[in-house]
Amino acid sequence: MPEGVVAPAKVAEGLEVAGITAVPTSVTVPVAVADSVELYRTMRFIRRFEERAIELVRAGEIFSGIHPCIGQEAVAAGACAALDPGDIVLSSHRGHGHLLAKGTDPSRLMAEMAGRVTGIDKGRGGSFHPSDFTAGVYNSTGTVGHGAGIAAGIAWAAAKAGDPKVVLSFFGDGAVTQGALLEGFNLAALWQLPVVYVCENNRYATTLPVEAAVAGTITGRGEAFGIPSSVVDGQDAEVVHAAVAEAVERARGGGGPSLLEMRTYRYHGHHTFEMLVRLRYREQAEIDSWKERDPLDIQATRVAEADRARIDAQVELDLDEVVRFAVDSPRPDPADATDHYHADGFRPRPGVSL
Repeated sequence: MPEGVVAPAKVAEGLEVAGITAVPTSVTVPVAVADSVELYRTMRFIRRFEERAIELVRAGEIFSGIHPCIGQEAVAAGACAALDPGDIVLSSHRGHGHLLAKGTDPSRLMAEMAGRVTGIDKGRGGSFHPSDFTAGVYNSTGTVGHGAGIAAGIAWAAAKAGDPKVVLSFFGDGAVTQGALLEGFNLAALWQLPVVYVCENNRYATTLPVEAAVAGTITGRGEAFGIPSSVVDGQDAEVVHAAVAEAVERARGGGGPSLLEMRTYRYHGHHTFEMLVRLRYREQAEIDSWKERDPLDIQATRVAEADRARIDAQVELDLDEVVRFAVDSPRPDPADATDHYHADGFRPRPGVSL
């Protein structure tokens, strides 16, 4: 192994985690030590960002509550690290980690979640529907599954323009029974569009177990359209990175779309509303079994202890400023409530009459 490179992450064939088999990606990509550190930094920041956001929910600063992604940090960090700055991400209702990993300003994201005018969408998107065009995150859609069709449209426009960008669409296991998602798959496959579809299978659509909702398999839906589809260990950021890097390279080279089912798990409830209403749809033993392969712990083993301590301390300092910025920012003026209902300066395409 060359100096400065750690062994590529591997998953044992048939590894069982809480009854779910994690299947290794077909390719292994050596990860540089520096990249291992950056993956840990990103994951640590996402974990603590979400925990601090939950504190703001409890304090009443984030009135709407949030959908925490704690436990799923490896997917966001590993996937977005495989993208170029100009590539596009479409997220879901559980999307804070995606935005942070893609480069969104965390202070403005937290302000957005708190409904402040300094937020990335002036407080109008909130935790549920943030978008950040400056970071290449075109939207976070709460209408489950519809991002797949939007991703196909963006990828089609890029391909027609000769733009080499790739579009990565995140969605959860609850989306795979939605017709809109399958329509997106069909178009992406038919036109060989540069899209990477990433399903974060955290086993529950709100409270419905995946085995009670999904007939057949998730990857089978992609395979039905001729889309290369595989299951990936979503608890290991470097395995995620390898799988997404392979799919991105294929898409950018004209090889069309891919579907990656990331086997992962959320430690918290579907929404912070569950802090008030104790819904009993999974056992603590199941949660504990998944925590035995905590993605942050897995990545921490690849980073020197001194580096981890330095990163952890800096993350806390940075998040102190993030929270201060969000809480101290002004709330919207009700007089502006109807602003932005309609696009300003709309110009139709040449040849289109109104």
